[in-house]
Amino acid sequence: MDALLAALADPARWRLVSLLAERPRPVGVLARLAEARQPQTTKHLQALERAGVVTSERIGQRRVYALRSAPLRELAAELARLADSAERPGGPGETHERYGLGVHAERRAAGEAGWADGRSFRFHRELPGRPDLVWRHLVEATLLAHWWTPDDLRVSELVFEARPGGRIVQEYRDIEDTDGSDPVAGRAEGVVEDVRPGERLAYRLSPLLPGGGTAFTAHVELGLRPTGTDPGTGLDVHWRITDSTVDSADFVAGIETGFGQSLDKLAAALTAADDDRRRRQPPTTATDDSH
Repeated sequence: MDALLAALADPARWRLVSLLAERPRPVGVLARLAEARQPQTTKHLQALERAGVVTSERIGQRRVYALRSAPLRELAAELARLADSAERPGGPGETHERYGLGVHAERRAAGEAGWADGRSFRFHRELPGRPDLVWRHLVEATLLAHWWTPDDLRVSELVFEARPGGRIVQEYRDIEDTDGSDPVAGRAEGVVEDVRPGERLAYRLSPLLPGGGTAFTAHVELGLRPTGTDPGTGLDVHWRITDSTVDSADFVAGIETGFGQSLDKLAAALTAADDDRRRRQPPTTATDDSH
């Protein structure tokens, strides 16, 4: 495939392929139609032949070249597969495009400081596991690191002191930036305000701008309650924005999608933990009460 792409990348060769798609032609005719010298045309045709996209045969005094359709169909199928992957519903490409549209809309709205103050976002998830297990995933740094970023990011630094007045530091990078060669994707700092284990968690969190200032302050409240599922927890999250700056538009645009993805990762982590718990449970045995 690489050889084929390299061969077709040359405009002169692509012109020859287009001419051969109409019918097989000899070298001299191809050179005239392509408005090129015959030695150059011959070299291009030889390169296409080595790539497997054309064949040649000497017929009398002429060498006639013909196009092979199979490699082109294979290339077309591969290109279609790539396009389908990029456009798959709900995939990263669609998410990125939706985020881009949101960024443009929020930038237009961000005319002055305080433009987003009072904006709020609400999230709800029905999660497997008791409230005490869900609580651990909300406050323990080792568990938080597994879910507290959108799909395309990873936590690179995390501090979460689960006590009133406790410090919060969240730094994240691209999920494939494993060696730290790319700039930090984002950093946020905050303070824990209220801690009621298994029931309520509240904190302030401020994303930092590239220059070091804060983009805005998010007041985040998380409420937990047991549900009727066995076992299950209802999680309600409320984000409220204050102190928004003009430069905060890009951050605000990502809250709904980004934190929604984070909560989906939390649900997946809890589901895996619940499945593991069920596998470790000893099988129940029936008792015989006939004696």
